Amino acid sequence: MEFHPQPTAGEARPWAFPAPERGALPNGLTVLRCHRPGQQVVAVEISLAAPLEAEPEGLDGVATIMARALSEGTDKHSAEEFAAELERCGATLDAHADHPGVRVSLEVPVSRLRKALGLLADALRAPLFSDSEVGRLVTNRLDEIPHEQANPARRAAKQLSKELFPATSRMSRPRQGTEETVGRIDAKGVRAFYDAHVRPATATAVIVGDLTGVDVDTLLAETLGDWTGDTSEPRPVPPVTADDTGRVVIVDRPGAVQTQLLIGRVGPDRHDRVWPAQVLGTYCLGGTLTSRLDRVLREEKGYTYGVRAFAQVLRSDPNGTGASMLAISGSVDTESTGPALDDLWKVLRTLAAEGLTDAERETAVQNLVGVAPLKYETAASVADTLADQVEQHLPDDFQARLYERLAETGTVESTAAVVSAFPGDRLVTVLVGDASVIREPVEALNIGEVKVVTG
Repeated sequence: MEFHPQPTAGEARPWAFPAPERGALPNGLTVLRCHRPGQQVVAVEISLAAPLEAEPEGLDGVATIMARALSEGTDKHSAEEFAAELERCGATLDAHADHPGVRVSLEVPVSRLRKALGLLADALRAPLFSDSEVGRLVTNRLDEIPHEQANPARRAAKQLSKELFPATSRMSRPRQGTEETVGRIDAKGVRAFYDAHVRPATATAVIVGDLTGVDVDTLLAETLGDWTGDTSEPRPVPPVTADDTGRVVIVDRPGAVQTQLLIGRVGPDRHDRVWPAQVLGTYCLGGTLTSRLDRVLREEKGYTYGVRAFAQVLRSDPNGTGASMLAISGSVDTESTGPALDDLWKVLRTLAAEGLTDAERETAVQNLVGVAPLKYETAASVADTLADQVEQHLPDDFQARLYERLAETGTVESTAAVVSAFPGDRLVTVLVGDASVIREPVEALNIGEVKVVTG
């Protein structure tokens, strides 16, 4: 019997985050393109300089309604016709608003890229902000708010933002508005926000996928190149201020069988030199099932299904006015709230006293750097990261250099960064749960003044 020879592993090829090619259209639209052989579904991200901070006073949520309305028809297509045209292209179009601005996302097979880009250009150039469509979107948003209020994780996030930031800051209020502010939004207000902030001169298009045989320059010129608008001066960006005085806020949910935990403060953004060390240290603290928090609270004590520590960029700016949210989140059964918080603080104190181990740091590097090629297998994931870099005013090679810096960062640096990020006496703790049960054991921990608010 003849056997085929056993296959052998090939030589490992070096990997780096894809480098985009940067250019611009005559209308002022910045374009980043990235050729990814084999990725037949092309991803396009449009970053619009329409931040939440620019929303008119009393109209929180207008950016979200405008973003949703961009896929609700144009001067050429009704909402039904527009949806049908996208479906015939096999394309998906989505949009959302966040603190840095509005993001419009398109995915489409490369064979239908021209048609889909034309539809996207129509949506950006001449959206149909009709009274009926905007009214329907406002009604839908108002229907969503009670559900968000009922969700413990969303309720905790809302309360933490309110606690950390001053009332005058847009960051202190829900990203998609409140019942009061959304209820005031109409087609006229949406059109005014669009006219004030949406123009190609301040927008960036990211296009990623297999562009073999595609005349990208001609394609963009004939679609997004038809989008016109005037120029504008950059908006002044106020510095982010926050109060991270150690304290506890209980959002009372009588009868709740679980307590939602969200513990946080404001930290540096990605422009800060400490960012790579903070990423590693935070991952060691609570980035995976084998992290310290999970090892104690989940594996040893059985309080929770999982606890995570993370850093989420709120706004990034090279002038030092940006910030990120540093947080620990999870949920525990009501009776375990006090003991779980006690053990969580013990983890933080032990970390500060003894530091991370070389083994923890090595595992974090392997997980963060080693899985990067898998994380960026799709065009959408690459396009999303490139658009993030644009919104955060980062260089095009930031992500590639970040992986290099992660591999070079040592255990001592990672320890110092995570201890600085999560000081036990400078954390705002939000608990969504039954105050009648959890207040007394939480007060006994002496981790800050405790107050109770209605759920």
